[in-house]
Amino acid sequence: MAGDQMINTTADTSLRVVRADYGNADHAAALVEVLDAYARDPAGGGKPLAAFTRANLVAALAQRPQAFSVLAFRGEAAAGLVNCIEGFSTFACRALVNVHDVAVLASFRRQGVAQAMLALVEQIARERSACKLTLEVLAGNISANRLYQTLGFQSYQLDPAMGQAQFLQKWL
Repeated sequence: MAGDQMINTTADTSLRVVRADYGNADHAAALVEVLDAYARDPAGGGKPLAAFTRANLVAALAQRPQAFSVLAFRGEAAAGLVNCIEGFSTFACRALVNVHDVAVLASFRRQGVAQAMLALVEQIARERSACKLTLEVLAGNISANRLYQTLGFQSYQLDPAMGQAQFLQKWL
């Protein structure tokens, strides 16, 4: 599949990173499995995905041409997931890609899974002529913050005198 990356980590084990095919039952199952594990983790809120979300998420993503996902597998086992949504930068007048979810199952952490998935995300964003990647991360998620800084992510600000941007939400 175009966009696949193969990363050899040891002589007998490899990591396969792919652009998710929402029509592929194995990819769909892996996406829901990894996202549910992330939702159950304290960093994801500590609650399982709702039954509605589990049943409808993949089809809903497939209906949105601005959405794409990247999956990581070690052998046949799902190891990680990144969900992305394309947005638009009015200042640059170009697409941007928001990295919405980055999840690596606990047994695969600290093995380069997130870094490999984000490399494919960056490749896809460049294919879409995006001007930047954006993401949000909890301040207390030290390992994720370190990774993102290593990969070149920085806090957003236009003028240092105005301070850094804050991420806010309002549930509807």
